[in-house]
Amino acid sequence: MNWILLIIAGLFEVVFASCLGKAKEATGNEVYWWYTGFFVALAISMSLLIKATQTLPIGTAYAVWTGIGAVGTALVGILFFKDPASFWRVFFLITLIGSIVGLKAVSQAA
Repeated sequence: MNWILLIIAGLFEVVFASCLGKAKEATGNEVYWWYTGFFVALAISMSLLIKATQTLPIGTAYAVWTGIGAVGTALVGILFFKDPASFWRVFFLITLIGSIVGLKAVSQAA
């Protein structure tokens, strides 16, 4: 169950990072809505990370959480913010995904 919470926490990390990207592009009062989304997603992500680390090793949980956030944010950047999708960028995203899966596979906590 805590692995599921950790994955959801990582997805909310993607949300809060994406809100920062949208806030940068926004004008007027719309900026405040994106910053509100940022803070709400940040609070949810951190709360779920805290809950997950009660049973999962902190090093593994943090690495998986940041890995999900990094991969997810990079993909959102490519798909929605016109970030470059070069061969090497995609290659290293795939290796990062492999590392996340590997950490889960060798983790002692269930």
